[in-house]
Amino acid sequence: MSVVGFDVGNDTLVAAAARQRGIDVLLNAESKRESPAAVAFSHNARLIGSHAASASASHAPFSSVKRLLLGATGRDPASSLLRDLPRLPFPVFSAAAVHADHIGRRIALSPTHLLSMLLAYLKQVAEADLGGAPVADCVISVPCYFTQAQRRAYLDAAAVAGLRPLRLMHDLAATALGYGLYRSDLGSAGGPTHVAFVDVGQCDTQVAVVAFDESGMKVLSHGFDADLGGRDFDEVLFEHFAEEFRDRYKIDVVGNVKASMRLRAACEKAKKVLSANAEAVVNIECLMDEKDVRGVIRRDEFEKLCAGLLERVVEPCKRAVADSRIVLGSLHSVELVGSGSRVPSIAKVLAGFFRREPSRTLNASECVARGCALQCAMLSPAFRVREYEVQDAIPASIGFSTREGSISTLSSNALFRRGLPFPSVKTIILQKNSSFNLDAYYVDGSELPPGTSANIGSFQIGPFQAHSEASKVKVKVRLNLHGLISVESAALIDDYRRDANTADHMEVDSSGDDMGDKSRNERSIQRQDLRIIEYIYGAMSKQELLEAQEEEQQLAYQDKLMERTKDRKNALESYVYDTRNKLSERYRSFATDSEREEISANLQQTEEWLYEEGDDETEEVYCSKLEELKKLVDPIENRCKDDEVRAVATRELLKCIVDHRMAAKSLSTSEREAVDNECNKSEQWLREGLQLQESLPKNVDPVLWSYQIKRREEELDMYVSFPPYGHLAAV
Repeated sequence: MSVVGFDVGNDTLVAAAARQRGIDVLLNAESKRESPAAVAFSHNARLIGSHAASASASHAPFSSVKRLLLGATGRDPASSLLRDLPRLPFPVFSAAAVHADHIGRRIALSPTHLLSMLLAYLKQVAEADLGGAPVADCVISVPCYFTQAQRRAYLDAAAVAGLRPLRLMHDLAATALGYGLYRSDLGSAGGPTHVAFVDVGQCDTQVAVVAFDESGMKVLSHGFDADLGGRDFDEVLFEHFAEEFRDRYKIDVVGNVKASMRLRAACEKAKKVLSANAEAVVNIECLMDEKDVRGVIRRDEFEKLCAGLLERVVEPCKRAVADSRIVLGSLHSVELVGSGSRVPSIAKVLAGFFRREPSRTLNASECVARGCALQCAMLSPAFRVREYEVQDAIPASIGFSTREGSISTLSSNALFRRGLPFPSVKTIILQKNSSFNLDAYYVDGSELPPGTSANIGSFQIGPFQAHSEASKVKVKVRLNLHGLISVESAALIDDYRRDANTADHMEVDSSGDDMGDKSRNERSIQRQDLRIIEYIYGAMSKQELLEAQEEEQQLAYQDKLMERTKDRKNALESYVYDTRNKLSERYRSFATDSEREEISANLQQTEEWLYEEGDDETEEVYCSKLEELKKLVDPIENRCKDDEVRAVATRELLKCIVDHRMAAKSLSTSEREAVDNECNKSEQWLREGLQLQESLPKNVDPVLWSYQIKRREEELDMYVSFPPYGHLAAV
């Protein structure tokens, strides 16, 4: 059983696997540790990863899937998706869906379906690197700010991809696990060791404060900016050079999709150059209107342009530190990770806030996938990992309400409060006479990305009818390992020994016992399990999930068909070139002039066909073309091969004759004469056949085939072993 961890970033994909010797980052087909998070479609092929990233402009890849997912599951379009649209090289339709032309039809793909394609690609990468071992169990990373709908979208996408996630793990919880599990210097008799983790990703910034001790780790707090990442620094450069080129070269790059893609790629490279150099140059040939462009920017100028972004980097740090309730001086270290963390000015700003230089002890791009693989090994029965508790914190408070209002605790309206550990189970006791709805919602909008809907979902309890005024409904609510809320059970409880209480109340049931207080007279309590109907805002219905699975199966079948077709085309092309070389060398003496001319003409005709009208044909057509060529070439190939094999078969038959003659010396006179006679017949047959064969040219079919010589040898062995006059035991 393979256990793997997947980090699905907005820009890149990373897969890691747990092995007996430790955690390995897996290589894709190009032997790279990272793959682009992109999907592209041509008229007959689906491209994912590196192939999609290198697709031509006519097949612009679908990227930024995480941002599309945010736009499709409840965020205000004005603050998220519309802001991203100018950066995307493809049109986006309602519900953040994209359209692709594939095999003569236009298909609409939701962000969840695109995500399932990326997960399926990571599954293939893992299976290929692990020697074909099937991959199902996995742990997938998610940002801490993901809502219930977005987390469910990840699970739906995993189901479509044929994966079985054991946990959706927060990015920085995974990073902290990989950091703390192998360290023996964290935590002591003096108390836990506190470490701050800052992840500046491609599209977001996340911060977590984590406490480590010898027994495990506990996430104390989360902070984030869902709209601040490395791509925003790229965008600053893009806007700077777009304006410069508009003034200098009189071209409008922003209005040209292909030119914008090339300039953004150049700006990303320039940002990386500025990380280690004081100056970066942008050179692009034929960017637009056949004009070559050149621009230069200095690091200090770049930092001035990014001043507003750098100020925003500190805000999630302030939130995380404040919620953790620790002072900055008690931090053991500050670990900086993420693809966007390589900008020197970011490290400088963080150093100013935390009053210490950030450390880079972890691999900035691989730490999340490694941590997910570790967690998968800890959750899987296939691996034995040392006892190490992983305790994450609830990123946003969740409350429940009925038609009468919020269900309150003594301290707040939140049933699951921000900062407390999860998974967690709560029990709500309500006085209800008939069916009702439990509505789940986020209590504080400031704990969510701007524009995120506070509504989570609704749970219909019932139908039922209370038997008395003392009847209560006991509801068990769970926040599971994925960070998903669910109503696990609901029961109508009739307690006739208990006074009726009209006030709803809530109690924590950590034991999971639905029968309540054991000291009660159990004979006075009657229980009736109630039906629960769940509706989560923005989540896929079962029918939509089935349709997505069917669509993915069709696309996967087409992928395999196209792969086989490509293999057949390559086989035909290789056969043409290989046969042409052999015809002038190895096969030369075995083919007549007319045969060589006919085969050469057919090879030339097939080659021209391959690069013209045969460039895009079906698997059957390529197989048919190959068979036609083989019908012409096989007779010549058989002559050549048989000429080589005939010499070996001749030696083996002669050796067989000698061996039987030597063995026959120990037999009686009549038996020896019988064996010698049969050996002489075989020898005479072989001599006459070879003489006739040598008199013929090599470019005609043999009169003495190697298989005939082998059959004669078998007949001689059979005669000696089972002669007509009795078994020759001595032989």
